[in-house]
Amino acid sequence: MDGRLLLRIEDLDPVRSRPDLVEAMIADLAWLGLRFDPPVLRQSRRIDHYLGAIQWLAGRGLAYRCFCSRSSVSADALASERVTGLPWPKDPDGASLYPGTCRELAPSVIEDRIAAGLPHTWRLDMEAACRAAPGPHRVEAFGWGEGTTLSVADPARWGDVVIGRRDVPASYHLAVVIDDAAQGVTHVVRGMDLKAATDIHVLLQALLGLDSLCYHHHALIRDDLGDKLAKSRGSQSLADLRAAGWTTEMIRSRLGYP
Repeated sequence: MDGRLLLRIEDLDPVRSRPDLVEAMIADLAWLGLRFDPPVLRQSRRIDHYLGAIQWLAGRGLAYRCFCSRSSVSADALASERVTGLPWPKDPDGASLYPGTCRELAPSVIEDRIAAGLPHTWRLDMEAACRAAPGPHRVEAFGWGEGTTLSVADPARWGDVVIGRRDVPASYHLAVVIDDAAQGVTHVVRGMDLKAATDIHVLLQALLGLDSLCYHHHALIRDDLGDKLAKSRGSQSLADLRAAGWTTEMIRSRLGYP
C-alpha cells in the first residue's frame, strides 16, 4: 500500500512490559524482516495525554469515577441472575455489563472515598456519550485488493466501558485512539479479537474530534488444537521456533503468507 509502518510499545502495564520482553519482541520482528519507520512511540511516556483526555471527557459529563471492582460487578450480576432467573447482559467480550452503580455518586461521596484511598477506574458514560456524538458512526474496513466496506458501529452494546484503569492511567481503548491520532495513523491492522472494540474507538474519535480510520482485522494465529496462542497456556513462542531451527520462510508459509 506504499505506506509507513509504525511500531508502538504499549507499555502502560509495568508487569507485562519489562524491558527484556520489549527487546525480545523487537528482535523477533526484525528477524521476520519487518522494518519500522522511526520514532518508536512508547505509551509510558505519554501518560499526561491520556489523563488530559479523561479530564476533558469528565468535565463535559461524559466520564465518571467508578469504585466498583470487576469481581464485584460479576458477583452482583450473578446474584441478580439467581434472584430473577434472567441472564445478566454481557458485553461483546462476554463480561457482565456494568449497571452504573457509581454513575450518580454525589461529589461529597467521591471526595470521601478518594480521601480514604479507595482505588477507582474511569468509565465512559455511554448514554451521555451517545447523546453527545449520536452518529451513526461508520467503521471503514479494508482488505488486500478488495477495496473498502462500511458498517455501522454499535458502541452502546459495551455499556459504560472503562477508559482509565485503576492500575494504569488509561485503558487500551483510550490510549490507542489518542496515539493513532498523534502518529497520523490512517490504516490499522490488528487481530479479529479486537474487531468489536472498534465500536468504542470510533465513538471516542467522534467525542475527541479526531479523524476516523480504516481497519483490517486478521484471523488469529492458533495452535494445532485451534486455541489462540497465549503465554498463559505455555504456547510455543516465536523465539522457541527460532531456537529449534525454523526459518523466516517456514514461519511465513505456516501462516499462509508468501
